[in-house]
Amino acid sequence: MLHLPPNPDTIPVRADERFDEDRLAAYLRGQLDGSDQPLTVRQFGGGAANLTYLLDYGTHQYVLRRPPLGPVAPSAHDMGREYRVLSVLYRVFPLAPRAFLFCDDATIIGAPFFVMERRRGVVVRKSLPDEFASIPDAPRRMSEALIDALAAFHAVDYAALGLETLGKPAGFIARQVEGWYARWQNAKVDDLPQMDAVYHWLKANLPPEGAPTLVHNDYKLDNVMLAADDPGKMVAIFDWDMCTLGDPLSDLGALLTYWSQPDDPPYLQAAAMMPVGDDRFMTRAELVARYAEKSGRDVSNIHFYHALGLFRLVVIAAQIYVRYQRGQTQDARFDAFRTMIPLIARRAAEVAGC
Repeated sequence: MLHLPPNPDTIPVRADERFDEDRLAAYLRGQLDGSDQPLTVRQFGGGAANLTYLLDYGTHQYVLRRPPLGPVAPSAHDMGREYRVLSVLYRVFPLAPRAFLFCDDATIIGAPFFVMERRRGVVVRKSLPDEFASIPDAPRRMSEALIDALAAFHAVDYAALGLETLGKPAGFIARQVEGWYARWQNAKVDDLPQMDAVYHWLKANLPPEGAPTLVHNDYKLDNVMLAADDPGKMVAIFDWDMCTLGDPLSDLGALLTYWSQPDDPPYLQAAAMMPVGDDRFMTRAELVARYAEKSGRDVSNIHFYHALGLFRLVVIAAQIYVRYQRGQTQDARFDAFRTMIPLIARRAAEVAGC
């Protein structure tokens, strides 16, 4: 029997994030290639929101995605939306993994979920992986790959894929501002005057609307996978549950939010989703310039989108922290979010100049 390689990027399923594996195996039997074989389930330990599991049938492996534990905003963890996008996007955009099936029956594992193909490669998180340590220009090459892929994604003809009803692009940014502020009111543990100030500044400085594109809505370095032998070659982009139609510059602003450069203050480096203190990565200004070159778009209002990205990051952190505080997740990593939230809010106000 063919056996696939071991999975060093997975961990045993966390105790509070387990489900009935036998029930899942019975449901999937006959629906996926290899699903007549015994099923082993492990968990991908990265990420802070949606839960991701490896389904290993010995000869075939798949990835299962489900929302986080506890009450969540459906629009932010929409497995049906993610399935809809990934079931067609792979046809024209190879970096999108193919989704095979969607299940909205919460009795199977406790929540809606979908199953997609397994991609293999390297995900860069807080430190440079061993695979890239001996490549001097690896940070530069992965920076370029990240921007080039974003520009290519924004060029996809979404109507040709039947995704023209995925979202309502008119008024997209205005709804983002109002929506994230409403989520802040529901999730905040402490009042932060900076969040009110940034909200009012965003409302008063909405940029003009341009032609809409598909928007990933969570584009950052640790949501992509790179080839193990080439840091300049992207293998996959993950976390499509918030994909919609809207302003493509919101993706660029989100990327700047999660990006780091050596002159960032320590609290901002702590929030970065990438290695910090390494001047071989492109700067934010270089990322913006390369995106403008590759996409042909006007990026003169990018500070607005950067401020919006930071504003949104505060809310995301607050939503995760409040679930931890309420005991809806036991992941101890989230305890640090309470001190990080006001610092990122301060940075949002600095970028906005308010």
